[in-house]
Amino acid sequence: MAAVGEAQGEVDLPRLAQPASESALELRDAPAVAVTVALAAPPPAPVPGGAFSVSVVFPGSVTREGCFRFTCELLKHVLYQRQQLPLPYEELTRFYGRQLPRPSRQDEAVVQKTFPRDPDSNNKKCQQVLSDLERVFHNLEIMFSLTLVPRVLILLGGTAVSPKELYEINLEGMSVSGTEGSLQTAACVRKLFRSLFLADVFSELQGASTMGVIVMVQGHRNCGVDWFRPKLNYKVPARGRKLTVNLSCSNNNNVALSAYQEMSSAWDDYIWFQAPVTVKGFHYS
Repeated sequence: MAAVGEAQGEVDLPRLAQPASESALELRDAPAVAVTVALAAPPPAPVPGGAFSVSVVFPGSVTREGCFRFTCELLKHVLYQRQQLPLPYEELTRFYGRQLPRPSRQDEAVVQKTFPRDPDSNNKKCQQVLSDLERVFHNLEIMFSLTLVPRVLILLGGTAVSPKELYEINLEGMSVSGTEGSLQTAACVRKLFRSLFLADVFSELQGASTMGVIVMVQGHRNCGVDWFRPKLNYKVPARGRKLTVNLSCSNNNNVALSAYQEMSSAWDDYIWFQAPVTVKGFHYS
């Protein structure tokens, strides 16, 4: 794996009352500041069960909806990069007509020509994984609306306590605010994926067979969520390949502390919840 180096980029931010473009990160009613994306220090040489990290710093606060979006986009990305989806999520929804308009006859012909063996079986597998993912996304959105979410785990293969691969989304450094004073979510997502591209964390991994995918979410024990199952004694696995994506906010004006830092006194009240659905990856047959 290529070593991850320190990288920083700066972009002048225009001062706008309302977001008019997604071409740059913008803070509403705030003076121009610089965007800094920091990558983690170079990880040690890859070893079996090694741990790696990528860090992204946003120059201001985000919304809870933004944290939810980061989580969903990273989940989609991991599933595609680790070959649990044969196409990126949005393309699958387009080809199989679940969320986006039904593909044209020309698009359908391309799919049938590329994967001709068993279209009925492929269709059933795809519909199942999309249905499962939609349920996960829907209930993640509810979870983020009910409680602060410090961390999310995406576990591939094995079990929840002993997965083959572990992807952690660390949101403890995020500063959460309302829409009026927050960064644009779409621009933050672009910066996040630019950092992942520069870190090149998936390029040297070998091809993967289909695996079960388990999602774990950390939240307040009394948040009132119904769908996720509480796991009071759950410990983050120490074995298996691990990638941590650290997301944080730096507030140049020191207007507010991180919401997650403010909750440190009540840390014991935050527990792990497990999605009751195991998303099963699939390959075209």
